[in-house]
Amino acid sequence: MFTYMKYFLGGVFAGIIVLLGLLYFAHNDSGEFGSGEVEIVPAALADEEKIYQSRRNAITRAIQAASPAVVGINVTQVKEYRYRSPFWDDPFFRNFFPDRIYRQKVQNLGSGFIISSDGYIVTNEHVVHNAMEIIVTMADGSQHNAQIVGTDYLTDVALLKIDDGHLEHLRWGDSNDIIIGEWAIAIGNPFGLFSNNAHPTVTVGVISAVDRDFQLNREGKLYQNMIQTDASINPGNSGGPLLNSEGVVVGINTMIFSESGGSIGLGFAIPSNKVQEVIEILKEAGTVNRNYWIGISIQDITPLIVMALGLEEPSGVVVTDIDLKSPADKAGMEVADIIKLMDGRKVIDKESIQRVLNSRDYRVGDSLTFQVYRDGKLINLKLELEALPR
Repeated sequence: MFTYMKYFLGGVFAGIIVLLGLLYFAHNDSGEFGSGEVEIVPAALADEEKIYQSRRNAITRAIQAASPAVVGINVTQVKEYRYRSPFWDDPFFRNFFPDRIYRQKVQNLGSGFIISSDGYIVTNEHVVHNAMEIIVTMADGSQHNAQIVGTDYLTDVALLKIDDGHLEHLRWGDSNDIIIGEWAIAIGNPFGLFSNNAHPTVTVGVISAVDRDFQLNREGKLYQNMIQTDASINPGNSGGPLLNSEGVVVGINTMIFSESGGSIGLGFAIPSNKVQEVIEILKEAGTVNRNYWIGISIQDITPLIVMALGLEEPSGVVVTDIDLKSPADKAGMEVADIIKLMDGRKVIDKESIQRVLNSRDYRVGDSLTFQVYRDGKLINLKLELEALPR
């Protein structure tokens, strides 16, 4: 009897459990009991969503935010060509049969980026050099005629303007705050691919080095404190932005070192702080005034001068004349001063002075420091460059 009672009570208990379970799953969202539906999310879909979210990182977010402000630039330029007849390659005959010079329209392309909502665009000067027409292609596929606000040939910076408002634009970063080894993102228009589907091309690398200096004597351009990156920069990338992982501009992609003409991981960008400095001047004046003067005449040190002035070595240059009211005159320089240092660089001869002036982007208003030898003492003088008088 006890055994049957045990089975009976166990069955009742199990029935109650089943009934409670059915009532629980039948409970809908409104709190009422009924035919509520239970949504089952397949495990594969949940995992796919997690994977998608994990693929999104600082770099993808920076690219997504910056891409609408990157533009492709197509330029119609006039280039000058010189033809020399091989039959008259002789100095005498060239007097009668001079070289033929002819001009031809050519197409050039590059990249740029919008820096303000009212349509200012930054690119390289060499992208728009001698431009007859500039067409800017936006990320939405629209095209606009651009006008040159100003260019600076020496630093290779150009400022353009299109007539449009409320544009997405990029923010400037501090190029002095760059970390070697941090992510570098190059965005632009390599090989004109932007023109095909209005989507910029992205390459990613790291900041390889900073403070790289180059002077291209053939082109007459001066690149100072350049940023080196291994993010691929190819023909057509010139003028595009170099971003960090925060999506701010730290430089303008400008040049590469390559034997083949393609990227080998040696790309260089003009630092953002330098670019901002130049474009503010271009906005105001359209050009950077480097027609400065110092106001001195100099001569190399000769053995006779060494004897006359009791010098220990024939190093430096001697000041032979000073223009009245010139920057040198105002700085207190005197005839017979021996210039030993100029902006911290050793002066050996007259060519040293020119090398210092050519190696830096000196402008009207900049200061120069000189160390001169006078009456057995070394004296430091500070000189402010002034506009060349007309």
